[in-house]
Amino acid sequence: MANSPQAKKRARQNERRFAVNKARRSRIRTFLRKVEEAIASGDQAAAAAAVTEAQPELMRGVTKGVFHKNTAARKMSRFAARVKAMGS
Repeated sequence: MANSPQAKKRARQNERRFAVNKARRSRIRTFLRKVEEAIASGDQAAAAAAVTEAQPELMRGVTKGVFHKNTAARKMSRFAARVKAMGS
């Protein structure tokens, strides 16, 4: 348990930051789930649109420190490859 005033403040800051990051992570996962559902439906146009919508959200998560840059790049690359493969 935090005893010093500095440690107590840090604990409060961590709680707030955790809540904000949790909300951001949840929002990003929603966009990723929409991409997965669009790919599963078999509609390439809808899947491409979902990927286009998800990309800025994912990159915003990177700038806010929720995801690592390489994680976001890997997810976008794999989604793009899967959407491209639907066409053939």
